Amino acid sequence: MRVVHALCLASASACLVLAVLGGTAPAAALGEGTHVEIRGVRLADRTEPHATARRRLAWEVRKRTSIETRLRPRAARLDDPTLFETPLLQLAGDRAFDPLSEAEVVGLRRFLELGGFLLVDDATGGASDGFDESIRRLLRRALPRDPLRPVPSDHTLYRSFYLVDVPVGRVRGQPRLEGITRGDRLAVVYSRHDLGGAWARDDLGTWTHPVVPGGEAQREQAIRLGVNLVMYALCLDYKDDQVHAPYLMRRRGGRP
Repeated sequence: MRVVHALCLASASACLVLAVLGGTAPAAALGEGTHVEIRGVRLADRTEPHATARRRLAWEVRKRTSIETRLRPRAARLDDPTLFETPLLQLAGDRAFDPLSEAEVVGLRRFLELGGFLLVDDATGGASDGFDESIRRLLRRALPRDPLRPVPSDHTLYRSFYLVDVPVGRVRGQPRLEGITRGDRLAVVYSRHDLGGAWARDDLGTWTHPVVPGGEAQREQAIRLGVNLVMYALCLDYKDDQVHAPYLMRRRGGRP
């Protein structure tokens, strides 16, 4: 079901501010003829664990919503000024990584302070502590006054497009996400469910990983959570149910 989310256009001004303050061309902001990019974070000593996951999520967002996405999203280091061309970054990993440079930490801090959104995905599904320890260290350096906290189950994130009862990915994992809130918005969301493992497909269209224990129904829930995360990152100005009230009524069985 495709739904027009008019208030997502509010993210155009946010992306424009990021572009101007970041020193990049304002043309990178959202607008007619442009596409949203789910930009990956490149770490110097690590490769992205699920190379096709962001591409697949971009396709799902385009198919299911009114948002035009870049179907071959790029990746960049956190000290790359082109980060400010997008309001949304994803950092995924499956092992510990070396401490980032001060320039990279400053780049992440500035991106988040100017309104950007970071999705962090533990590709081990919580099975290893190496990546978890590294990402917590990075976030403490970037935002020392803003700790990770559990995201409440009634948070707008869980109904920004779909009604999502519990976060899942390739694995079911813990029944919560963690996040960093700045002002009245989530700036960082951290999942230990291996979302990318549930999203990734190979070049022949075959899912690259089984989803446990819930199979394809769980995979669909992981995709819906991914769509919600993108919609939340883009719709900076909505207030709870008001933006999507007609859609939510349909999801709940109400009259269109």
